[in-house]
Amino acid sequence: MDDRLSGVRDGYDRWAAVYDHDANPLPALEEPIVRAAVGDPRGLEALDLGCGTGRHALWLAARGARVTAVDFSEGMLAEARHKPGAAAIRFVIHDLHERLPFPDRSFDLIVSGLLLEHLRELGGFFGEARRVLRPGGRAIVSAMHPAMFLRGAQARFTDPRSGELVMPGSADHALSALVMATVRAGFRLAGMREAAPDESLAARVPRAAKYIGWPMLVVLELEV
Repeated sequence: MDDRLSGVRDGYDRWAAVYDHDANPLPALEEPIVRAAVGDPRGLEALDLGCGTGRHALWLAARGARVTAVDFSEGMLAEARHKPGAAAIRFVIHDLHERLPFPDRSFDLIVSGLLLEHLRELGGFFGEARRVLRPGGRAIVSAMHPAMFLRGAQARFTDPRSGELVMPGSADHALSALVMATVRAGFRLAGMREAAPDESLAARVPRAAKYIGWPMLVVLELEV
């Protein structure tokens, strides 16, 4: 494994206990943008790739989608399974560097939030996402903006038990690499949004203040 990514699974297992309460500005910026891009998921077969503690999966299920949620962190999945509404979701533990354990054309919608920096390479991920989507299907994929690496930012948290600053591991894929991986996988790029925190987000999530006006997020809207 890429040395930069060797600690991702262990890091997220440790992060799980505090992930939802970590005052991380990136999910706060990302969630309304992703949800607006998804629209109404009622009645859709939806797949959440890299579901973490279930924030997108639970939202999709609450709005009437039939949801399968995948992650390779047992700690994250344990947190997700304990939340209200989780009983309606099929959770699957799986490493997204590997082929997805689903037949071709199984899903109408894929959502993947803030995962891409933890993948060694992007082609396999997008190829598998394309394979399991039905004709007419869509994928909404968010990622930390590559410009954040210019500020020395990457996924990190403070372990509440030890006080240790933990960086699970991140790979700095260029924005062009993200886009070209989707095209090579056979997707049509229907939209792309780059977003930066503003003063209102910083007022709610103080850690966003130092990034006001700086590209923090990219969201890809893909179609089959």
